[in-house]
Amino acid sequence: MGKTTDFRYNTGATKVPWAAVGENYNAEDLMAVIRFLMQGEGKEYEDAIEAVWKQVQKLDAVATPPGKLSLAKNVEAAEAASNEYLKTDSSTFVTNATAGFEIAYKYANLKEGDEVIVPAITFVATMAYPLSIGCKLVFADVDPRTLNMDPADVAKKITPKTKMIVPVHLAGYPVDMDPIMELAKKHDIVVLEDAAHAFGAMYKGKMIGTIGDFASFSFHEVKNITSFGEGGIVTTTIPGYDGELKRARFLGLDFTCPIKDWLYNITPIQGKYGPFVASNNSSTTEIQGLGLARQIARNEKIIAERRAAAEYLNRRLAVCDAIIPCKLDDADIKPTYHMYLLQIDPAKAGGTIQQLKKKLEEKGVTNIPHFGPLYRFNVVHTILGIDPDEVAKTCPVCEEVFYKRFTHLPLYGLDEEQLIYMADAILESVAEMQAGK
Repeated sequence: MGKTTDFRYNTGATKVPWAAVGENYNAEDLMAVIRFLMQGEGKEYEDAIEAVWKQVQKLDAVATPPGKLSLAKNVEAAEAASNEYLKTDSSTFVTNATAGFEIAYKYANLKEGDEVIVPAITFVATMAYPLSIGCKLVFADVDPRTLNMDPADVAKKITPKTKMIVPVHLAGYPVDMDPIMELAKKHDIVVLEDAAHAFGAMYKGKMIGTIGDFASFSFHEVKNITSFGEGGIVTTTIPGYDGELKRARFLGLDFTCPIKDWLYNITPIQGKYGPFVASNNSSTTEIQGLGLARQIARNEKIIAERRAAAEYLNRRLAVCDAIIPCKLDDADIKPTYHMYLLQIDPAKAGGTIQQLKKKLEEKGVTNIPHFGPLYRFNVVHTILGIDPDEVAKTCPVCEEVFYKRFTHLPLYGLDEEQLIYMADAILESVAEMQAGK
């Protein structure tokens, strides 16, 4: 007698089971994964691989495969780890941050013509869903020091049609959330925090992800921590809504009221003004859950290492008054140091960031400004029928900082020699610009 584990066919003890997993992975598959995660070459590496292969074969002889590959104990463990870390009870593990955004946008019952305020500088995923259903995007200018959404500009751009505000914690540095939340409360607007870079960030004693109505984090491979390359956690502060998040993750399956002679029902998800249809399956795998839980456990150590690198760069670059240092922790703010924000004063530096970027590239220092002004993308001005130059006039800070003042630098995977070289290269490049070279 055995017991199947998949929700569709879990009928208890059975002599003829219907397994959840159609084709199990074998020892050779596992070795392919080991080779992928621990790459190398040469005789020493191949000898080590051969030794591991022999042990894996012994393990294979006595092991049994997992009964479930998705949405089971490891996914639940990752959600529990996230809840404990964030001090919430609503963490829902989804395929990526964008899937979390979509759930939050649908909760707001957005329709064609509704307005959504997004920062002028962010990744395209922030605006993709509302743009796709005919909403009007309203671009908020950015704070010149953090590049985050400027609450004062948001206040100017709210209209009776505004349904959502989407602050983005760029590079893991928290947006000034208090005025955003005050505006949202005053005008009855849903707030979705784009926290893709900000897992572990804190604002005035509150973890990011526990402030807005919703927040969505990314565990894409380039983020501080990852769930084997892709993944996201979506959270909510709406009381009792965690169950709706989990149903929205998987097409609205509802086990509380099954239809006649079947295992479950499909029911609408509750939105702010009425129900909506969950039309996406963003289920995550057990391997992803295992990976995420392990990386959450060391997130504080990861942030500390990145902070130390940022502090080193700030100390080194302080000798040049043309360089504006990256903002660090203070009494109210704890960023995640996803990237180092390098800014310059063009007048003092003898040129713009475009010149500095080229010099750094020539010296072998990888740098890239995250991200381009959204209103400059073809899809935006084509779909919305707007003139990007006219929108640019409403976002003067964005235009100034993107074209003249900032770029981003890496803070991870660098040894001491590389950090020293990067600081030297920045100082040398600015000195060259000041000398007219």
